[in-house]
Amino acid sequence: MKKSCHHIEFISQRFLLKGILHLPKVKNPPLVVGSHGLEGSKTSAKQKVLSELLVQNNIAFFRFDHRGCGESQGDFIKDTSLEKRTCDLINAVQHILSLKKTSQNLAVFGSSLGGSTCINAWEKLLKMDLNLCGAVLCSAPVKSRTIENIPLDANGNRPALPLSFFKDNLLFNIKEKAQNLSNVMIFHGDADQVVPVSNAYDIYDAAKEPKQLIIHKNGDHQMTSKKDQIQFETESVAWFLSCFKNRNQMTS
Repeated sequence: MKKSCHHIEFISQRFLLKGILHLPKVKNPPLVVGSHGLEGSKTSAKQKVLSELLVQNNIAFFRFDHRGCGESQGDFIKDTSLEKRTCDLINAVQHILSLKKTSQNLAVFGSSLGGSTCINAWEKLLKMDLNLCGAVLCSAPVKSRTIENIPLDANGNRPALPLSFFKDNLLFNIKEKAQNLSNVMIFHGDADQVVPVSNAYDIYDAAKEPKQLIIHKNGDHQMTSKKDQIQFETESVAWFLSCFKNRNQMTS
């Protein structure tokens, strides 16, 4: 399968964000836009896997770095919040659609905080001039107070975080917004020690049909089990294909 990769820059508020658009060699493919987790980037494992598998199935995929992450502008501590990441996702969608390299059929992918970002953006996406077809969410919190292991220590990508960072920027409860979701597939490990699996049940209970919940037995937050990864890859691609097929049938 021939494909092409385009390095993309776009503005989200005053920040220059960077990403990669993966295109199959077909005219006007449907589009999936990904949103990475709190400390992730466009190079996270799930995003890279989807960039390969979706293109093989004639679906375009855009992965980008939120502000303060990866190659994008911004300060991680000062410029990270659910609302700011939601703004980034909306601007990413608008920019890619403006390039006229894909159809207006859109789905979203989000991992951890990226999943929360997709949920938070859903209502705004529904009001845009596009066809919102579905979503795949992994280990997404809808109630931030349920998060059990808050990453405060410094790592190779950022300095140590004060607890105030989470209190000021990342306190949210978006369970009610999950009621707007439809055509959503949810993955979560029942041994997730960061985001409790109760969040997955909250999303599933709130979302409209069609929906599917896949609970990985003994699965962790990072989805480190090879078996779980394979299931994610297979089921996610099938879900996106189904979402876009159903949209085409509705509009034909």
